[in-house]
Amino acid sequence: MSSINTNVAAMTALQNLTQTNKSLIEVQKRISTGLRVAEASDNAAYWSIATTMRSDIAALSTVQDALGLGAAAIDVAYTAVNSSIEVVNQIKSKLVTAREPGLDRAKVQSEITELQEHLNSIAHSASFSGDNWLAVDSNLASYNGTKNIVASFTRTGDMVTVQTITIDTVSIELFDANAATTNAAAGILDANRKTTDGTIDNTGTTFSVYGLNISSLTDSTTDLATLDSYVKGADAAIKEMTTAAASLGAVKSRIGLQQGFVKNLMNALDRGIGALIDADMNEESTKLQALQVKQQLGIQTLSIANSDSQGILKLFR
Repeated sequence: MSSINTNVAAMTALQNLTQTNKSLIEVQKRISTGLRVAEASDNAAYWSIATTMRSDIAALSTVQDALGLGAAAIDVAYTAVNSSIEVVNQIKSKLVTAREPGLDRAKVQSEITELQEHLNSIAHSASFSGDNWLAVDSNLASYNGTKNIVASFTRTGDMVTVQTITIDTVSIELFDANAATTNAAAGILDANRKTTDGTIDNTGTTFSVYGLNISSLTDSTTDLATLDSYVKGADAAIKEMTTAAASLGAVKSRIGLQQGFVKNLMNALDRGIGALIDADMNEESTKLQALQVKQQLGIQTLSIANSDSQGILKLFR
C-alpha cells in the first residue's frame, strides 16, 4: 500500500542514516582526541581506572623531583666532605713535618690555622636549599640528625603509601655548635680526641682537629708525644670522613637506582593507560572511510525513498 502520510521506506532510510551519522561523529571524536575513552560516558570503568593511574603518575613525578633534590643535597655534602679530607691530609702532613727537631712550629701553626679556618668555611658553605648537614647546632629545637628523602609512592587497593630513604647525618657532621656544651654532640672536626689513638673521646677535654695548636710545643718528650697524638687525631678524622663520604656515595647510588625505577614505573603506567583508553588510529581511519561511504549511500537511499511518493501525483493527471 502506498501512502502519502506514512513513507515507511523513507523512515527506515532516515533511521539508518541517523545511526550512521552518530557512529561517524563518534569515530571523528576518537580520531581528533586519539582516545576511545575520552570521558566517563564512553566507558565509566576504564575512565575511572585511567584517571586514578594518571593521578599516581603525577605523584610519581613529584617523587622523581624529590629524589633529584635529595641527590643534589647528598652531592653537596659529599663534595664538602671530600674537600675536607684533602685539607686534613695537608694538616696531617704539616704535623708530621713539625716533628722535625728545631723546627719553628709557630710558623707551621700559622699554616695549619689557615687550613683549619678553611675547613670551617667548607663545612658552613655546604648548604643546599637552606639545609646544612655538615655544620649544625644540635641544641636547636629544629635539629634532626635523620633526613628522609621521598623515594616512592605506592597504591594497594584504596590505600596509598609514601616511602622514604633515611639518612643518618649524625655520623657525617663535621662541626656542631653544641660541641662546647657536650662533646658527645660534636662533629668529626670539633670533637675532642684521645691522645692514645686519636679516636673521639666523649668525656675528655683533650684536643680537636679544628682546635689543635702546636705553636708552643718544644722538643721535649712530653711535647713530642702531644704532637704524635695530634697526628693520630688527624689520621683518625680522615678515616671517619672517608667512612662518611663512602656512606653518602652509597646513598647517592641507591637514589640513582630509585630514580631509574620510578621513571620505568611511570612509563609502565603510561602504557597501561594507553592500553585502556587510546584509540587504534588504523582501525578508526578504516571505520571513518567505511562510514563516510555508508553516509553517502544513506543519503542516496533516503532521496530515492522520498521520490517514490512523487509517483502518486501521476495518477491524478
